[in-house]
Amino acid sequence: MAQNNSILVVIDPTTKEQPALARAAWLAGKLDCSLELFICDYDQYLAGERFFDTKALKRARSGLLERHVKRLDKLAAPLRDEGIDVTVDAVWDHPLHEGIVRKIEQAKPTFVVKDTHFHSAIRRSVFSNTDWNVIRDSTAPLWLVKPHSEAAVTTLLAAVDPVHERDKPASLDHKILDTAESIRTAIDGTLHVVHSFDPAPIYAVSTDAMSFPITEPINEAVAELRKQHQAAMDELTKTRELAPGSTHVIDGETREVLVGAVDDLGADVVVIGAVSRSALQRLVLGSTAERVLDFVPCDLLIVRPD
Repeated sequence: MAQNNSILVVIDPTTKEQPALARAAWLAGKLDCSLELFICDYDQYLAGERFFDTKALKRARSGLLERHVKRLDKLAAPLRDEGIDVTVDAVWDHPLHEGIVRKIEQAKPTFVVKDTHFHSAIRRSVFSNTDWNVIRDSTAPLWLVKPHSEAAVTTLLAAVDPVHERDKPASLDHKILDTAESIRTAIDGTLHVVHSFDPAPIYAVSTDAMSFPITEPINEAVAELRKQHQAAMDELTKTRELAPGSTHVIDGETREVLVGAVDDLGADVVVIGAVSRSALQRLVLGSTAERVLDFVPCDLLIVRPD
């Protein structure tokens, strides 16, 4: 998808706080690109779903969008005063995630920036939340901003999987690193690259096969596994200009590793990949990005394969 040098900011019309806008404005200044502030809205009582559509309902929908545009212009005014090129758009579309994705397809932005909030376990289990669907279907990198995030970013964490244990395309790791490095360069910040591997199956197999564990062979097997993963990380990053000590191969479950690494390294945003899945897989499987979204305390920047 050809991209414009722009950032699409999804504005939440239901709240005054707009952390995504603060993040996007800061990023636009660093990347020297334009902003488009976007509201997608829908109200079933104005849609004419229960009754025949009427001129009054059409006027009400038009009036709602006009109010949204005025609000967006008000948000844009101080940014325009700072010299940032800002446009605005408000549309009537449903469901919300499809309206956002349609806008992404039309605008072809460099990044999409959107607020995200805590989602209950039941909402995660049925994949009903807008964020999950936009993660799956966005064709542009999606920056999800957590509440109370600071506008500026200094430290990025790129989560990679160089041995492709989760069957994602090999090119995705390079796209993750390209995206993270471009931002790191623009902000003159710090980049860490993290890969996790889980030795739990080795321990489980050894425990199941024997009435008592034999420590030395298990430790040797884990050490060999760690060596293989380290070699894959070295191969992935060998052509990258990374600071010494900025690559990390850590044993453990991905979610726990990333949460710990964010805390230990002081990361402001995790750059992570997401892959498309079939309709059946969507019912029973979540991408790594979906599994960690509610658990890492910082922002997520999610990229998709080309």
